[in-house]
Amino acid sequence: MSLSNSLVAYPIKTYGTDELKKKYLPPLASGEKLGCFALTEPNAGSDSSNLETTATDDGDGWVLNGNKIFISNGGVSDFAVVIASTKRSAKIRGLSAFVVDKSCPGFTVGVEENKLGIRASNTAELVFQNCRIPKGNILSTPGRGFRIAMDTLDGGRIGVGAQACGLARAAYDAAIKYAKERKQFGSALVDYQGIAHKLAEMKIDIETTRLLYWKAAWLKDNKKKYAKAAAMAKLYGSEMGTRVCHQALQIHGGYGFIKDYPVERYYRDARILELYEGTSEVQRLVIASYVLGV
Repeated sequence: MSLSNSLVAYPIKTYGTDELKKKYLPPLASGEKLGCFALTEPNAGSDSSNLETTATDDGDGWVLNGNKIFISNGGVSDFAVVIASTKRSAKIRGLSAFVVDKSCPGFTVGVEENKLGIRASNTAELVFQNCRIPKGNILSTPGRGFRIAMDTLDGGRIGVGAQACGLARAAYDAAIKYAKERKQFGSALVDYQGIAHKLAEMKIDIETTRLLYWKAAWLKDNKKKYAKAAAMAKLYGSEMGTRVCHQALQIHGGYGFIKDYPVERYYRDARILELYEGTSEVQRLVIASYVLGV
């Protein structure tokens, strides 16, 4: 639902026509339908200028051709917000955004991925082969796709910060519980300074992330510039999530490595946070561009 709100409902609400809003937003809000956001391709991950999916205006509508990969909810969604090139020679200035219903001829779901973590979340390939969509299904105007995608991802990054915070809190709570119950050398683990210090650092990390994504969310809600704050929340939060889950597993010792305890799943689930909606490396580039004014 978070994905449908931040990556699907937001661009339709912000850039869609009244007709698109009336058709797609109510079923998204009610949970009747799910959407997905399709940007990544086999040869275009962080480099959006290399997108190969095309959308051609044939006079009566748009015809899409290409493949999207690693699309969260891709196999279970009812429609997709798709970024495609309407003018390949213009690179990112030639990208446009479309709403593509799964019922459109030529739209199929390809490979569904078998992942390390977040295994309850469907991740799939989307295939467009002469997929025809109505002319009115473009968001805003041709050539604004990159701006729409980046604006959408800025908001989504706040959500990743929140996701990291929740996941880390679950791992932290599990570590606290285990450290209080597990006894070694006659004392509970929590009584040893080394374990207590780990737990203190984990708590600081979680609270710092919460403040970062709260700040970004406040800026967004109050119509202020928030892209830098969102990137900071996403970067710090995602790396924090990995760090806290690592420490939680370490506190569990060997028991943390088996499926009888939840921390092994938290550890696996945390790893994606540094990859989707912009890698950690991309977040550092975004933050640096604001800090340096370039």
